[in-house]
Amino acid sequence: MATPLLADFPELAHLSREDLEDLLTDPQYFQAIFHSLDRVKGLYQGHAELGMANESIANNNLRLQESLYQLRSETQEAFNEAKALEARWKEIEKEQREVYQRFSPQFLLMRLKHSTIAQDDASEALASAFINEQVPSGISTPNGAGVDEFIKEFKELRKVYHKRAMWSERWSDGKIAWRAD
Repeated sequence: MATPLLADFPELAHLSREDLEDLLTDPQYFQAIFHSLDRVKGLYQGHAELGMANESIANNNLRLQESLYQLRSETQEAFNEAKALEARWKEIEKEQREVYQRFSPQFLLMRLKHSTIAQDDASEALASAFINEQVPSGISTPNGAGVDEFIKEFKELRKVYHKRAMWSERWSDGKIAWRAD
């Protein structure tokens, strides 16, 4: 008898029609026959092998768990340290920019112009003080030492002023170039 059931399950070919009907009505008989089939035994064997492989992998993972936690902790510490160093780097970089700003060409030109104005004010203050000292009394020292000293000091102040003014003018005209190093 060639039925589709026997074509799909040739292992059942030795069973009689009554045995096949009993398979449908008796769950225990069905289970006994079902578990005796080679395909089912193969599936159970594969399932058992996969379970043992899975258990082996799980045991290996448990064995490695402590070292992995330690490695995770060390990695987290290294990451935190790197973040702290990165923040410190930004602070140092900011401080460096602030320090270098005092030596930038724009800042140096501004300082030169301010010192030129201050030098001019100092020489004018010296001249005013000399004139105010001479006018009320109308008398100078007999050997002219006060005048000579004033001239020497005033000349030195004006020389510095004119040097600074000349450098400032050249700088503003672009005739002075600063090296980038």
